Amino acid sequence: MATSELVSQEIQPSPPPSKPKPVVVIGALGLIFTVAGILLMLLAAKRLRDYNHDNLGSTLVGAVLVLGSLYPLWPSLRSFAAARRRATQMRNDQVVDARRSAAAGREEAFVGIGYAAASMIVAGLLLMAFANAGGIVSTFFQAHAWRLSFPEMIRAFWTNIWAAVVAQIFVLAFGLLLAIMRMLPGRAGAPLRLIALVYCDIFRAIPAIVTILLIVFGVPLAIPATAHWQPVWLGVIALSMTYSAYVAEVYRAGLASIHPSQSAAARSLGLSYTQTLRTVLVPQAVRRVIPPLLNDFISLQKDTALLSVASIAEVVLTASLWESKLFNLSPVTLAAAFFIIITIPQARFVDYLINRDARRRGQR
Repeated sequence: MATSELVSQEIQPSPPPSKPKPVVVIGALGLIFTVAGILLMLLAAKRLRDYNHDNLGSTLVGAVLVLGSLYPLWPSLRSFAAARRRATQMRNDQVVDARRSAAAGREEAFVGIGYAAASMIVAGLLLMAFANAGGIVSTFFQAHAWRLSFPEMIRAFWTNIWAAVVAQIFVLAFGLLLAIMRMLPGRAGAPLRLIALVYCDIFRAIPAIVTILLIVFGVPLAIPATAHWQPVWLGVIALSMTYSAYVAEVYRAGLASIHPSQSAAARSLGLSYTQTLRTVLVPQAVRRVIPPLLNDFISLQKDTALLSVASIAEVVLTASLWESKLFNLSPVTLAAAFFIIITIPQARFVDYLINRDARRRGQR
């Protein structure tokens, strides 16, 4: 038997490519979602216009929302075009091209479903907001209440910002000190390690609101010299004591993540333990823990609202006073908007730092 014949008999024939999945069903589903989203958005735009008594601004907003809900029609129709290409290619036995067309059609259909689902969610929220003659809007989003309370509330919000910034400075310094105490080596450092451990355990266990009440109301009674201090300073101290326990653990994790060889190399060069911490370990640890530190500071910014329980004139207490005066919760919603405006940029900055650090690690 010739070698070529033997080879042709031994080699298995390649299996035929499988048929592509159908696109029409998923495309029809996308079209149904799109039509439902458009209808819901039309109804929501009508409710918005009716609630505002045919106001031009609300009419324009409703028109923009309806136009936005029309966008999913384009990928849905493109999915049907891909389905027709797939059918034509299957008739011509172009299976590979048909698979590509089917994959593209399914992707377009899923894009349409995603945008249509988003339109339905937005429309549903609007319909819920304007249900019961606009009960939700009139309770939480009354523009008249915002105009009346805004000047006083924006001044009160500066107290929150100032308290958060000062507390962050204290927390950075005291938290680093606690972290270093927890990592002191040898028997000589054991008592300080125990003190730092007990402090962190206690203040991570006590709710921040309890600490604020104890410090703001209790310290002036226990220490008469502090009776003339402004309550906001005592509130800053209370927040600093609470968050230092959390930040100390963040610092400690950053210090522990540095390879021991770096500390050993620094000591072999004649650096003392203090010099090694100051010049080698702490700078690297701080760079590594910046994202989690910023996350803690975002939480600290929000927790300045707890100062209201100590009758400190910050934005939440001011909003509560306006709510009692107007019998409406819109001032409280405005206070929430202040925190959202100042917190979201910080959160996005943290995401940027995390992604940048991941890219740097991937390039190594």
